[in-house]
Amino acid sequence: MADIERHASAVWNGDLRGGNGEINSASGVLSNTAYSFATRFENGTGTNPEELIAAAHAACYSMALAATLGRKGHQPQRIETRAICHLTPQQPSGFKITKMRLETRGQVEGLDEATFGEIALEAEKGCPVSNALRGGLEIELDAKLA
Repeated sequence: MADIERHASAVWNGDLRGGNGEINSASGVLSNTAYSFATRFENGTGTNPEELIAAAHAACYSMALAATLGRKGHQPQRIETRAICHLTPQQPSGFKITKMRLETRGQVEGLDEATFGEIALEAEKGCPVSNALRGGLEIELDAKLA
């Protein structure tokens, strides 16, 4: 099977504090979605990279958990996952994503809490976004002046 590619783009106009940008995805789900210094660091209206990473992680993990439960013979009725992305100031300057926390709740008939926890941990180990965030991801860069 060939690699599956997904595409998104971002444009930023201006300097960091006074500038603003838009994010677009090939699917159209993100269409001229605003982001800015205020949306990232001051809770302004719009999105930010960390929120998008958290959304991707929550979605991917929920699917990974559903798949893992299915392989173990358990049919989930509902999986709800909240991902919290921690952006931490670094000294002397800058920020770093230091932690992702997944909070998941599942409705799975006939499954006890301990077994659910074991399967949830196994799913996290196989989640593609979890694994990308852990490291080992190849990043290619093609940079040119316009």
